Amino acid sequence: MTLNRLSAGDSTNSHRSSFSTVAGTDNHKRKFEDYADYGVDFFQKMKKQEVDADHISELQQSWIPRRSGENSGHNRLLPSSDEECSSSSAAAASESTRLQLFVRMMSGGKTIVIHADKNDTVEKLHQRIEWKTKIPVIEQRIIYEGKQLQFEHLLSYYSIEQDASLHLVGRMQSTEHPVAWQTIDAIMLTVSRLYRGENLHGGISTINEKIVTFFTMIPVENEDSIAKYLRIFSSSSAPAALVMLYASSSSEPYKSCAKSPIKLFLNNCIALRRNQQTYCVPAVLDFCRLLRKVSPDEKLYSSSRSVLGTLLESIDISGRFHVFVEEIFPFFCELADIVVKELVQGSGPSSSDVEKFSSFWKPLMNAIQSQVPCSFPIALPLRNIALEAEIEQLHRLFTILLHTMDSCMSRVESWLGKKGTGNSETSMSESWSQYLPVLKIISSISKIYQGAKELVASMLNSRKASFCTLILKFAKRGDDHDWILEYMESTNFEVRRHLAMMLFPEVKEEFDEMHEMLIDRSNLLAESFEYISGASREALFGGLFMEFKNEEATGPGVLREWFYLVCREIFNPQNALFLRSPDDFRRFSPNPASKVDPLHPGFFEFTGRVIALALMHKVQVGVLFDRPFFLQLAGLQISLEDIKETDRIMYNSCKEILEMDPVSFDSSGGLGLTFVMETEELGKRDTIELTDKGNDIAVNSENRKEYVDLLIKQRFARSISKQVSQFSRGFTDMLSAGVPLKSFFNRLYLEDLDGMLRGGENQISIDDWKAHTEYNGFKETDRQIDWFWKILKKMTEEEKKSILFFWTSTRFIPLEGFRGLSSKLYLYRLYEANDRLPTSQTCFHRLCLPKYPTMAIMEQRLRVIAQDHVSSSFGNW
Repeated sequence: MTLNRLSAGDSTNSHRSSFSTVAGTDNHKRKFEDYADYGVDFFQKMKKQEVDADHISELQQSWIPRRSGENSGHNRLLPSSDEECSSSSAAAASESTRLQLFVRMMSGGKTIVIHADKNDTVEKLHQRIEWKTKIPVIEQRIIYEGKQLQFEHLLSYYSIEQDASLHLVGRMQSTEHPVAWQTIDAIMLTVSRLYRGENLHGGISTINEKIVTFFTMIPVENEDSIAKYLRIFSSSSAPAALVMLYASSSSEPYKSCAKSPIKLFLNNCIALRRNQQTYCVPAVLDFCRLLRKVSPDEKLYSSSRSVLGTLLESIDISGRFHVFVEEIFPFFCELADIVVKELVQGSGPSSSDVEKFSSFWKPLMNAIQSQVPCSFPIALPLRNIALEAEIEQLHRLFTILLHTMDSCMSRVESWLGKKGTGNSETSMSESWSQYLPVLKIISSISKIYQGAKELVASMLNSRKASFCTLILKFAKRGDDHDWILEYMESTNFEVRRHLAMMLFPEVKEEFDEMHEMLIDRSNLLAESFEYISGASREALFGGLFMEFKNEEATGPGVLREWFYLVCREIFNPQNALFLRSPDDFRRFSPNPASKVDPLHPGFFEFTGRVIALALMHKVQVGVLFDRPFFLQLAGLQISLEDIKETDRIMYNSCKEILEMDPVSFDSSGGLGLTFVMETEELGKRDTIELTDKGNDIAVNSENRKEYVDLLIKQRFARSISKQVSQFSRGFTDMLSAGVPLKSFFNRLYLEDLDGMLRGGENQISIDDWKAHTEYNGFKETDRQIDWFWKILKKMTEEEKKSILFFWTSTRFIPLEGFRGLSSKLYLYRLYEANDRLPTSQTCFHRLCLPKYPTMAIMEQRLRVIAQDHVSSSFGNW
């Protein structure tokens, strides 16, 4: 169904048609209450925007019809609480109130005598009939002089005479929800009487009770039944009646009392299940439209608009249910104006306002896509198409928002330039907290218009520093960050790493939840495989506690060493799991020949887990993936240029095939090529057809592009598809629930992953090392400290890495240098013999040195450490 609402007149007819005619008498249709007709008239005029606050009183006066002889003055009394409500006026003392009534049952012709009082309600008469006939009240209808008596009226209302004859008929089942209609009738009647000035005890409470009753009876069996049921409220014009009652209240106590049914209805809508909330939208939309006309500046209207936004988020975008642009666009514009004003003020918009703004944008975007005949993005100006005015106004809003956010981000950059000069980061950052959600909406709007996306990209690129600062500070786990990936050129490595790392769950450091491993160094790979593969993903999220057999050391330093050592074993070509790239020995990809080992699927899944865990624990393990392997993990196709740094020989051959003159290529018989590829695995040569009957298909100038594409696909994708699949499964295990693998790798460039797994490519800077080292037992001016840094400067790069590894269990420096390590480094004085070798506490990044008497002794001892702990890089095995 859609939200294409019934007109006011249609809604009345719908209400009337839900009640049956009197049995056997087609000319006696149930007459809907007078108040409904006037309420619909009010609703129609409100929809057509013919009503404003100045003329509301006039409509209110005409809304309730008055019987002849009734005071025509507008003397309405609205109770502000149950205590303020009084009972109805008593009948004149001189008039007898006792009645004897003859009730004829149409079904069998039987007549029964019922005694009643003129001041009894019709409902009480129904109850007496039920007591006598056992016919449930809900199935009874009483007709007097062609009129059906309504439950809430007094018998005196109908001027029923002594010994009058009434007709009792059954209700035909022309509506699925008769009780719901009856409940809404009771609400409308009570509103009518309150407005007319009748003194009702507990009038508002009665309305509230009926609203609660209405919600408690919502069916659950199927969507159509829920929709029909909830449509009853708006079809009956109940929103118009309640809003008119609220608008007619002049004093605050009365106004507060009158607003309670509206608030109760809205709150009950929010409390429903998501599939039920959807069908409350028509009624809440009515409340918003009406309140917007009579009290746009009051809190009740703002609350109803917020509820509408929340309900719109529950709408199924599959097409079963949708709204129309014209219905919600005014509310979106109002919220856009609020957000812009708050941005301009500098204090920043509140999260509540931005959430409301966003809640209207998504359904509005879906409505525009379904209603505008043009394909997106569209060019302006538009001419003679549906929603022309709205589309152009939305573009103006986009422009205003974009320029406003440009100014805001300029202020952020100005603050960053003055950082450290006494600015309050807390107060400033609070005003920035909603900038990213606003940018997300701007980015989404830009997809509608030609050239708009480029304007957003240009603005963000010019404000790269502030954009990256906002992401690092305010992008949180669980938020939608995919839109940021559309502006990768406006981000830096730290931002992309931050976005990728948020796809992992946070590592829990509670000791009692850690996954404990006790591993023998001599059987490192096999035992590590058992501990990691045999653990549940939840156990690995609890953190890792690592200990080597027959060694006392434990803690983060030992864990970092284990990561380094186990990855060295996994990627050791002798284990046949991974191959070095032919042209870059630092890079690896799965070995196609690994399938000969029946355990290879498990080992690739294990490898995926280990690499993901290393990233989660921010350990650089020294492994680099080649580009084709990385692209497959990201779910991307491999092109010719992607293999350039992986297999230069194949790249050059394919390039030559594609660039040859077509005539020369064909005259040479396509170089004698067919759609096959020769392979060699473990000394065995084989020929693989690239397509069906590929051996019979000659390569020519017309199909050579297809040949090259299939060649690349076979060499770099098909041959290792199972290995990649198993690695992906293991890696995905470590991501947060529901996060697909490609979401992680799509947030990174290959160079970013290099930095996360291996660290920076630059040589170790002794000055940077020194700047991030503190001393305990030594002073920076001691000669031993001076000797230490001079000795390190003389060492080779590998010796420096060995000293660093001995010190921290880290062999590779993060991309951002020593500041990227988990803590500062510390040089401690060792109060023992001055000729001892240094010791370390890798968990705390501590290197302990004796107070060596000469520089020569210190150098000799440090070179022993470097020699004993040297570990060649992966590329030099």
